Amino acid sequence: MSDVVEKTLTALPSLLSLDSQPGSAKLSTNSKLGNLIRGITELTSKHEEEKLIQRELLSIKEQVSSPNTTMRQMKELMVRTIYCEMLGYQASFSYIHAIKLAQQGNVLEKRVGYLAVSLFLDESHELLLLLVNTVLKDLQSTNLIEVCMALTVVSQMFPKDMIPAILPLVEEKLSHSKEIIRRKAVLALYKFYLIAPNQVQHIHNKFRKALCDKDPGVMSASLHIYLQLIQENPEGYKDLTVSFVTILKQVVAGKLPMDFNYHCVPAPWLQIHLLRILSLLGKNDQSTSEIMYEILDESLRRAEMNHNITYAILYECVKCIYTIHPKSDLLEKAAKCIGNFVLSSRINLKYLGLKALTYVVQQDPKLVLQHQMTIIECLDHPDLIIKRETLELLFRITNAQNVTVIVEKMLDFLRVSKDDHTTIDLVGKVAELAEKYATDNEWFIETMNTVFSVGGDMMQPDIPNSFLKLLLDGFDSVEEDRKLRLFAVNSYISLLQGEPSRLPQRFLQVISWVLGEYSHLNGDLEPDVVLRLLAKLLDMKSSSSETKSWVLMAMTKLCSGGAALSVAREVSETYGSSMDTMLRQRAQELQHLSQDSQLQTRVLPQSSSQEAVEVDSSLSFLDWFVSEALAAGAAPYKPPHQRQEEMSRSKALSLEPYGLSLPISMSSCSVADRQSPTLLSMSSGLSGDSTELSHKGSSTTLKLDGVKRVWGREGYLAQREPEEEAAQVETPAPLQSPSQQGDKDSSHSQAPTPTQTPESEQEKQQLASSLFVGLASQSSASLMGKSEQTSQRFRRKARSPDKSLSSSEQLTNPLGSPSSGADNLLLDCSISSELVSAPEQTHLQSLDLTAANSACDAPDGDTKGRKTLSRDDSVSAADVTPHEDPDRPKDLRLASYLPAELSGLSGLPHSEITLVCSNQSLDLSACHVQKDDSLEFVVFIKNSSDTSVHQVQVQVSCEELEVSCVCDSPAEELKSHSVTVCQYRLTVKRPSVYFELAGVVHYQLPAGSLQTEQFSHKLPLKSFIRPLAVSTEDYGTMWLAFSHDTKQNLPLLSDEQEPLTATLNVLKKKLQLHVVEIIGKEGIVACCLRPDQPCLLHCREHAGMLAVWLRSPVPDLPDCLLYHCQRALRER
Repeated sequence: MSDVVEKTLTALPSLLSLDSQPGSAKLSTNSKLGNLIRGITELTSKHEEEKLIQRELLSIKEQVSSPNTTMRQMKELMVRTIYCEMLGYQASFSYIHAIKLAQQGNVLEKRVGYLAVSLFLDESHELLLLLVNTVLKDLQSTNLIEVCMALTVVSQMFPKDMIPAILPLVEEKLSHSKEIIRRKAVLALYKFYLIAPNQVQHIHNKFRKALCDKDPGVMSASLHIYLQLIQENPEGYKDLTVSFVTILKQVVAGKLPMDFNYHCVPAPWLQIHLLRILSLLGKNDQSTSEIMYEILDESLRRAEMNHNITYAILYECVKCIYTIHPKSDLLEKAAKCIGNFVLSSRINLKYLGLKALTYVVQQDPKLVLQHQMTIIECLDHPDLIIKRETLELLFRITNAQNVTVIVEKMLDFLRVSKDDHTTIDLVGKVAELAEKYATDNEWFIETMNTVFSVGGDMMQPDIPNSFLKLLLDGFDSVEEDRKLRLFAVNSYISLLQGEPSRLPQRFLQVISWVLGEYSHLNGDLEPDVVLRLLAKLLDMKSSSSETKSWVLMAMTKLCSGGAALSVAREVSETYGSSMDTMLRQRAQELQHLSQDSQLQTRVLPQSSSQEAVEVDSSLSFLDWFVSEALAAGAAPYKPPHQRQEEMSRSKALSLEPYGLSLPISMSSCSVADRQSPTLLSMSSGLSGDSTELSHKGSSTTLKLDGVKRVWGREGYLAQREPEEEAAQVETPAPLQSPSQQGDKDSSHSQAPTPTQTPESEQEKQQLASSLFVGLASQSSASLMGKSEQTSQRFRRKARSPDKSLSSSEQLTNPLGSPSSGADNLLLDCSISSELVSAPEQTHLQSLDLTAANSACDAPDGDTKGRKTLSRDDSVSAADVTPHEDPDRPKDLRLASYLPAELSGLSGLPHSEITLVCSNQSLDLSACHVQKDDSLEFVVFIKNSSDTSVHQVQVQVSCEELEVSCVCDSPAEELKSHSVTVCQYRLTVKRPSVYFELAGVVHYQLPAGSLQTEQFSHKLPLKSFIRPLAVSTEDYGTMWLAFSHDTKQNLPLLSDEQEPLTATLNVLKKKLQLHVVEIIGKEGIVACCLRPDQPCLLHCREHAGMLAVWLRSPVPDLPDCLLYHCQRALRER
């Protein structure tokens, strides 16, 4: 311990510049920080440490408050405060002094002040507002150290609302002559993109310039931004694939400076970032993947060093190879690499192999069979992490044939696991498998009973809720419903007759609900018997108040008369005077309903659980009460956002200059009192002191907390997928690269194990045959996350909209963005002479599809989005005229297959027809056609094989869209080289920036095997936007009625003669908006997604920008529409 203390005391002076003497290497013996550290290390208890730290903090507080304290002394005090804070003791009194030190000190004192601020405060702390001017001043300083410190603070903890104040200065630093300044500026912009993506959308071209910076550090910093951008929209950055590959080639070849090497491995973290980017770009794209094959092979070959970081690179290579379009020799090398990991005797490498195997099992399920005995051994491994990852792998390969064995292994692990996170995770997985692959009623109920018992009260609440909903909704068979519920009742009666005190509270709540609803199904079970068992739960000391409430509710349903009345009377008397208001209410309900059987029948009928409940969400039955209260002088209701805004006004800060702004003060009393923006032009002189950022009040406010932000932490875009992190490994064993393996048997890397007895070896073989049954014979495994061909036993009734397909391998529809001149920046600058090459454009090959039009009928009532292809829809290639031009564009050829009602629409052309899925048997293409009230989504299916395929079925779904099938004709066959069409009608249920349509096509080959292909198609919100023709008066009325709004400044087309008119015309053309009226420098615009989903825009010229205020009755619509407005103006 003394050595550690001495090393700490030696390092601190050089890091914090505490000693004024040049060349000082140690803290002086009389240094107060040194004395503090030595005093802490000599203590023997935590209590003594607390007393010492409190005395130290009291002394520091007195000194920092003294007016005689110099900046140099303040610096030393801040260092001691930092040390106390690092030990976990709060020193909030010093926060303001840390900010003062950063503002007033010299360079060394500023360094300590900025360090203290970054450690003390978070992004939401209100004191950060005092640091804005200091950061602005330091960003404009000529001292490079001050600029670096300011950029470091900005990239760590700068508040989102202050970004517009410093963004121009940070942009300027991208062109700074010093590499460290450019690198820190890129990292600051990366931070801005994470917390407020729309603030930096206009500088995407500068990101490309940073990518080809001559300094490798600036280039590597830009990869962080590109990784995020490509995760959100890979299609928009396909042209950079060649550039990323060229960079990776130079990194692997060791052409970067030696400073980037780590244990002789060239820039390993840079390689990992590039591999992740390439995997996103090459997913489901053959032409793009072919560009990567060479460098991926080279990366696998060069990763020959036996070190942790090389294993991380190999792991990312394997993931990339299995993510992009497959190549056989690369897959074989990646499989060997996985085998080396799995068979390693080192725990960390074995874990890495299992993790890689879990990732690739969905693409190559047969790879698991090669290591099945190793996986069996991992189930009994002493390391819990290995066992947990093995169970995760088994979860991915579960099917109807092996579910019993896998669930049993999971439950065995749960019984001995003491980690809460592992328990919560595995309980959810077991519940999912039990519902999806239940073999019979008895197994399902017993498994769920074990889940509730082992999971306890730590499990997620949606697990018992989903179980109860499954029992409530029932299935397609009434008899199956009755058997399942009856078995559950009998099982729970047995549990209550045993030792219910050992059961978790949530399990007791489930038991109470089931017995209250379905105990009548057992004719031999008297109600009073059930009531007495439930009454025992009320007497248990371990029963919570919530559980007792569930029990009382169940007893209320069962007290139908006879002996049950006496039990109900005793319980109601006991809890009728309870201090808990909920229990007292339930007891009163029990007392009254048990005495009036007719009232009980009307209030709690046995069949009520099967009936839909109508809810008056507007609470119209309370209108009379509200009217009387208002007449008596009560205050009108204020929406939550308005109340929070008023509370935050005292903390507000405005960065906008004073000028003409919203003139009419919005009333703080009622939504109905807010003025329409159509009145602003007529009274522009009424108020001149309100700022542009004022939303609903005349005060100058910038809302900082409690109010829905314009941008969330994840921005406007769809929810991102979490970035998968490479597994961290400890000191590993030597591992040969795939190139070194050759034809050697990979089993040599396995550690010697004790000789297995014939009995134990036979048991493992039997377990392996049970766990991995069904994998070898399947062309595509039935894996979690992929569509199942095995029928699910518990199939819920079709009473709710279909959930979106969960696909682990989706084919994304290309949404190419217009190219800009900045794309050619990559041609002008490079890391070296061959770093960045010219972008290669990749295009989908045209399909040779020629046939006549197909007809579709539109039946009513089909809302499941399921389509069976009709024999009449398929057209043989033999019927095509011999004069068909083979070079005819694909778009025109497939357009001839559009249904007549779509192809004849004037003024509403179809979108580009794009290929979404292709294999040896079928080619699927898609497009959409805009209609006045909906969007028609059309899928073209071509049989590209030489034989017919049968039972072709297509299913399309999306969580945010209502998908209804327009064509539904029963069919059996799709002939060779014929084309047919499926048509779906899409309407918006919940707005989103982009809608991801998930689809799956099932078909049967002549050999009789069932095949499944999954695809996806991305649709932007602007495809659903329709102009809303309203008058100015109607616009004003609607504006007052809408409560969800947002504001933002957009670029104005200032080069035009009439900037406002020109800008609104661009929005009108690209987004189909309706310009209601333009009055001077203000304009009002209207649009809608559906008649009940309108959105209004009020636009105004202000300080060379277009100030836009959007309002809608739909919560997310203003934010989503604002994103597309910004993009439309940027891509004009």
